[in-house]
Parts: sequence; structure tokens; C-alpha cells
Amino acid sequence: MERPSGDVLKPKAPRDPQNTQDPQNTQDPPAGQDPPAPHDLRADCGNCFGLCCVALPFAASADFAVDKAAGKPCGNLRDDFRCGIHTRLRDEGFTGCTVYDCFGAGQKVSQVTFGGRDWRSGGREHARLMFDVFPVVRHLHELLWYLTEALTLPAARPAHAEVRRALDETERLTRRTAEELAELDVAAHRQRVNEVLLKVSDLMRAGAGRAKNRRGADLMGARLKGADLRKANLRGAYLIAADLTGADLRGADLIGADLRDTDLTDADLTGAFFLTQPQINAARGSAGTRLPASVTRPGHWAA
Repeated sequence: MERPSGDVLKPKAPRDPQNTQDPQNTQDPPAGQDPPAPHDLRADCGNCFGLCCVALPFAASADFAVDKAAGKPCGNLRDDFRCGIHTRLRDEGFTGCTVYDCFGAGQKVSQVTFGGRDWRSGGREHARLMFDVFPVVRHLHELLWYLTEALTLPAARPAHAEVRRALDETERLTRRTAEELAELDVAAHRQRVNEVLLKVSDLMRAGAGRAKNRRGADLMGARLKGADLRKANLRGAYLIAADLTGADLRGADLIGADLRDTDLTDADLTGAFFLTQPQINAARGSAGTRLPASVTRPGHWAA
């Protein structure tokens, strides 16, 4: 798999309580264990101890107004683990916070892995372990997002049995002890899951042709206005600040594509798959941008 679709070094904004759309309506539950419920794969800050606001570092930049070291609480984090400037994050220079999402890892680590014991009350070693485990579970939950979506794709049905097995195994890993999670070889597991997701991609993009393979391509700032990218392989492509105004991305594989400041005004992403909310949050769009059901239109996009 290409780089994660969301940068684990960027903290998230608390979830919009009005964001209730279920993106992962799984048609075929996996044998042996039900897939994670849709809400379990979205950040639920009310059940998290502000882990992204403490565990992860960030540097003063266009995305963050200040520097913050890993393990140091953000200055905007309140005593109740909520963000003190949530409604003003972009105005205050914390755009990066509005892009990041933990895919539900925050509440899993807070309430399941550590049984509701927060990092403030558990002592230094407890806090250190919690901060080490959080990025691991975040990676696993991102994989759960892709695998759960894969089970909703009819064209990928021949690979569904493998997808179910990979989903079961990934979910089991998320429920290991904190000590086991801290030692987990996440990269090796991602590689195994990626082999399954590649099969799904091939099935979804059957007949696309070699010209549509832009995997890992450097398309930063590219002028792709109105481009025909139907069923394109854009896995891990660098589309930073690219102009995709009015482009046709129906059925494209967008796993790991870097969409920071990508102009998706009036673009058609209907049926695009392995697209995550952090990717969409990092892009620019309009009311005319057509999105797959797996993501919601960001509030900061142009009306």
C-alpha cells in the first residue's frame, strides 16, 4: 500500500455531531465476526482522551500555528479533553486539525485498550504506552475502513472471502493488549492487507487499460481540468495543488493519493473507492463536486 491517506502526525478536529451519514453499509458480513460498525471507524472525540492532541507532534507551518512535541498536550486542549478552539480552528491557524481523522482509533485506545483510564491519571509510563499505541491502532483502523468498504463493492465479490479474512484478522489485532500493540509490526500487516486490496482494485478497474495507471505519479500542480480519469489507478499519486476542475474520476482508485489543496471543483468522484474523509478535507471543492457515499462534503468547501 502507498503511504497512509491521512498523516498520522497531524491531529484531528473533534467530530461534527451532525455528521451522521453511514459510509460503510456492508452488504456481506464476514464469517466469524461482524465488521466494525460504521460509527466505530469515525472519530468520536467524546469517548477519547484527546490522544491526537497530545501523542502526535506538529510543526509551525501553513497547517499549524505553533510547534508541538510528541507527548506534549496542545495548548488548546481543555481539562475535559475537548478542543478549546474547535469552532475557530481554521481562523486560528490550525487547518491541519480539520483535516486529520483517527478512523475511530482514539476511542478504541481510550475505552477498550486502556479501559477508560486516561493518560493524566495513569502516570508517566502509562501515558507513554498510550501514546505509542495510538498511532498503531490508527493504522489498523484505516485498514478496517478500506476492508469494510471493499465488502460493499459488488464488482469485488470474487475477492470478498479474502477481504473478510483480512478484516477479521485486523480487527483481532486492534483488541490486543497495549504491550502487544506497541510491539506489533504494522508495516508487515499493511503489506499483507495491501495484497488483498490490490485484488479488489484490479476487479473494480477491469478494462481500464494501461493508460489509466498513474500509481505513485508526481502530478503536483498538474493541469488536469476536465481530464478523463475514469477507473484510473491513482494509488499514492501526488496530486498536491493539482487542477482537477470538472475532471471525471468515476471508479478511480484513490488509496493514499495526496489531495492536499487539490481543486476538485465540479469534479465527478462518483464510485471512486478507497477515498477517505481526511483526503477530501485536505482538498478544495464546491457544491458541484460529486462525491461517493463513503465521505461527506466538508463544511469549509465553497458553497
